[in-house]
Amino acid sequence: MINRAAQPLGAARPHHIDGLDAIKRIASHHIHVDNARMNLESLKLFVEVARRGSFAAVARQHDLDPSSVSRLVAGLEAEMGVRLFQRSTRRVALTEAGDLFLAKIEPLVDEFDRARHEALNASAEPSGTLRLTASVTFGHLRIVPLLPEFRRRYPAINLDCIFTDETLELVANRIDLAVRLAPAVEGDLIVTKLVDTRYRVVASPAYLAGSPELKKPADIARHACLLFPYRGFRSAWLFRDEKGRVSEVPIHGDITLSSAQALRDTAQLGLGPTLLPDWLVADPIARGALVDVFPAHEVAATTFDTAAWLVYPSRTYLPNKVRVMIDFMKASLSHTPSEQPTRERRH
Repeated sequence: MINRAAQPLGAARPHHIDGLDAIKRIASHHIHVDNARMNLESLKLFVEVARRGSFAAVARQHDLDPSSVSRLVAGLEAEMGVRLFQRSTRRVALTEAGDLFLAKIEPLVDEFDRARHEALNASAEPSGTLRLTASVTFGHLRIVPLLPEFRRRYPAINLDCIFTDETLELVANRIDLAVRLAPAVEGDLIVTKLVDTRYRVVASPAYLAGSPELKKPADIARHACLLFPYRGFRSAWLFRDEKGRVSEVPIHGDITLSSAQALRDTAQLGLGPTLLPDWLVADPIARGALVDVFPAHEVAATTFDTAAWLVYPSRTYLPNKVRVMIDFMKASLSHTPSEQPTRERRH
């Protein structure tokens, strides 16, 4: 939220200025092309600083020195002859004139960016650097195998893949597209479902051959399971049968692993049953390395309805490089049996 700076008692109030008149004044000057470009960039930086309330945050986003951003905005203020921000060591706040100017200039800057990107998208092949983030396991197992074909189709796109189990803030980290694994995604983001996720209880054939029988979900309570440290995954699992009846079965185990891929590999070594998403265990089940212990049941730790989501910042335009990656990933991963049609929505 933008805070309008309070005026100290006795301080002269900034004179009222119309934002469009200020732009016309700038545009009417006979200035060098480089200076004209600087004025446009200054306007865009002014809007970003006003939105985020910080020179430093905007500088990090653009990989600039904070003093450079401050100088560009100061140059804009000098050009207009009015102070737009009140600055302190802790925050940056709009003045009354800055508040008025932002209301006028923000939609124009957004419209310019949208028009520019639409023109570029219409006239050129997808290009530029695409920063994509996903969890380590999903990135390794589901995204990396897609990269050769994506590179063949879109050679002008440079990929910067950040695989981490940390949930990165998209704008602050200049992320173009994220894959999030969750029941839902919160925040002011654009979200579209990539694929539904279903969980399976799996174990190796060798483990099943040498352990007490696992015929019904209640039998799992007698087995030492391989556990994930997240809350819910290590205390009880939910089972839903074909008639929709849900049962909760307490679980226990003496091995806890913080990596889903490590859980899968440990299960393949015969150390016990575990609960994992279908996209992670589909291949070893197909190869016979793991067995889906309860194929007639849906299984979950906390909720049955979860998915892999494609997430990108809320913007007035979608860069072509992002659009083609979204379409490519949906087409490439749509073979997952549990996927159902969905439509884009805003959170």
